[in-house]
Amino acid sequence: MASLSIGIVGLPNVGKSTLFNALTKKSVPAQNYPFCTIDPSVGVVAVPDTRLQKLTEFSKSAKTIPAAIEFVDIAGLVKGASEGEGLGNKFLSNIREVDAIAEVVRIFEDSDIIHIDGKVDPLKDIEVVNLELILADLQTVTKRIANLNKEVKKGDKEAIFEQEILLKLEKVFQDGKLASSLEISEKEITIIKLLNLLTIKPILYVLNKKAGGKNLDEMNDERYAKLLDFLNLSGAKWVLVDAGIEQELKDLSSEEKKEFRDGLAGAEDDGINNLIKKGYELLNLITYFTTGEDETRAWTIVKGWTAPQAGTAIHNDFKDKFIRAEVINWQDLLGRGSYAKAREKGLVRTEGKEYIVQDGDVIEFKI
Repeated sequence: MASLSIGIVGLPNVGKSTLFNALTKKSVPAQNYPFCTIDPSVGVVAVPDTRLQKLTEFSKSAKTIPAAIEFVDIAGLVKGASEGEGLGNKFLSNIREVDAIAEVVRIFEDSDIIHIDGKVDPLKDIEVVNLELILADLQTVTKRIANLNKEVKKGDKEAIFEQEILLKLEKVFQDGKLASSLEISEKEITIIKLLNLLTIKPILYVLNKKAGGKNLDEMNDERYAKLLDFLNLSGAKWVLVDAGIEQELKDLSSEEKKEFRDGLAGAEDDGINNLIKKGYELLNLITYFTTGEDETRAWTIVKGWTAPQAGTAIHNDFKDKFIRAEVINWQDLLGRGSYAKAREKGLVRTEGKEYIVQDGDVIEFKI
């Protein structure tokens, strides 16, 4: 099963909980997903995908089940979290359990919502949060180096190899950089994974603006220019959202929602769907489909998985019992109007164990 949880982190008063509430407006019934919990701080959110509805209509399916991601609302971080300040330890252990981080950064000014530092400075906010993650990782690595000393002195080859990696990481953290900035070989990755580092997790920066408010991106503000420089230079993934819009619109009819959005500059899209899609990409995930009269369903797998691995999304047994898979691209299937016509044209392929599943494949497994 592909891992699918993203932790929402950030300083207090940047819009984390508002964002979480906006995301959970798009939540789906948890019973359809084996990885889900009933924790109130966990939202199970559908991944927007227009292909799903088209396949449902094609198969006249009784049920439609989208792909989903878990978003976890993690307690606000304060300076000194790595030393246990505020809810520091709880905050850090919650991040250890997620697969990726959505770091919420406020890019609007509002005198009613006090910023923890008294001034809105998105780049500084990122530096504060990332430094806490780096310091926590530095502690992990330093501790591990000390524990290895005995084995290293004995000349244990594996311990010496591990120590080399740990010293590399220690240097990266002392330079104030994330573990993800280090170039790592396959062999090194295996050891690093065991450390469960926070800064090795992929990060998506969520720039939270406010419709009708003073937004740095619209004010041609130097603080926003600096933020963009950082994001572009570090090759970071980021997305613009307006977490507050969904909150304000939640009780309106769709007609009223449209009027409200039209009346607000830049509010035609709250960016939430884009955030969900970006989160999916961040985790290196793709979707394949199964479709029939009973249900059309989107299944989530890691990019690069073979057909037997992809089958485990449906059931663990599929990997061992796999014989072959009948595969067709979703557009080819819809374009021909029926399976029979698609078969006549040779568009339904029989694939074996080596086949790498592609995004948008419609698959029938033979086991």
